[in-house]
Amino acid sequence: MSVDYKPGDVLEVRIEKIVPRGYGLAFAEGLTVFVSLAVAGDVLSVRIRELKGRTAFAEIESVIKPSLDRIDPPCPYFGTCGGCDFQQMKYTAQLGAKVEIIRDNLRRIGKIEYDNEIPIVPSPAEFGYRLRAQWHADANMKAIGYYRRNSRDLVDIDQCMILTPELQDKLTDLRTSLPWEVFLSDKVQIDAATGDEGKTSVSSPELPEPETEIEISAFGEKLWFSARSFFQGNRFLIDKLVEVAIGESSGANALDLYCGVGLFTLPLARRFSNVIGIEENDEAVRFARQSAEGAGLANVEFRAQNVRRYLANVVESDLDFVLLDPPRFGTEKEMMASLIRLRPRHVSYVSCDPSVLARDLRRFVENGYAIRSITALDMFPQTHHVETVVHLDRGIG
Repeated sequence: MSVDYKPGDVLEVRIEKIVPRGYGLAFAEGLTVFVSLAVAGDVLSVRIRELKGRTAFAEIESVIKPSLDRIDPPCPYFGTCGGCDFQQMKYTAQLGAKVEIIRDNLRRIGKIEYDNEIPIVPSPAEFGYRLRAQWHADANMKAIGYYRRNSRDLVDIDQCMILTPELQDKLTDLRTSLPWEVFLSDKVQIDAATGDEGKTSVSSPELPEPETEIEISAFGEKLWFSARSFFQGNRFLIDKLVEVAIGESSGANALDLYCGVGLFTLPLARRFSNVIGIEENDEAVRFARQSAEGAGLANVEFRAQNVRRYLANVVESDLDFVLLDPPRFGTEKEMMASLIRLRPRHVSYVSCDPSVLARDLRRFVENGYAIRSITALDMFPQTHHVETVVHLDRGIG
């Protein structure tokens, strides 16, 4: 006779492994349990928060027997703030968990059994690495920080351990300098970024000053961006990401999809005769053109256009190389169909979401592409997020 579980029930479970979204996986009688902030090997007392059929989502009540990989999280906001969810793990365990998350998505979503090694590049700094942040401010509370875990309530944050020192200084400054009285709404979103020489850029519809344009050195190039334009978040792994994504590629024609401010496009223009970067965000394209002009690169063209619509209108092509770096929400089905129709010889897929990556890799494999290599980079230490670079070659025919 099966057990009739309900929210609020307390169970004793053992965490078998860490799975996508960073949950610890455990089992009770007739029940699969996903536990937040767990470590593989933990024996825990957990309380069921939510039930979906025979699947439960649970929170830790107490640690009965800690895993050998469990440590005390150094941040006082851990468990309350919704940002970091891996601080309770040794760093080596974080890295191992992320590789297994990639493999899990490949098997379950992509139906791909990839037997080769998936190396992971660790971050040189486990803290103090993040050069971009999104903060939330509450004019009534006169507070600034991040959302509480599993909610939209604000956690007032004095110190964030993953921020670069320059961004932490900006957070401290905003706490005392924000013009609370002029805000039109109670809840305010603030984007911030830092570049070379400690310069910072801040952007919010509620702030009267325009955001500062900042410059950063990446893979030998000088790139312009601001807090409003996307840029990779880990200051210590940007060069390595470009190196892994481009590899030893060279040739005649290359295409950089979702190119942003040109992080990959400019290095590609050093290797290929003709390069086109496609990016829907007008400001990012403006920065990319500015950087390319500063670098003296005349063989690169940037188009402010939706990627799906651009590819749909390409009738024929002779593409040696395509770099694909979609936003976190992923690609569109029609866009993927158009790209595969163009049959580029080599595709480099850069992804920050292993589930979306696995889905799209299945599409490539089913259409004659072979996975040459998969490399993970820990762009987001202390969280379950991971960057993955996959190189694919087109089969003959």
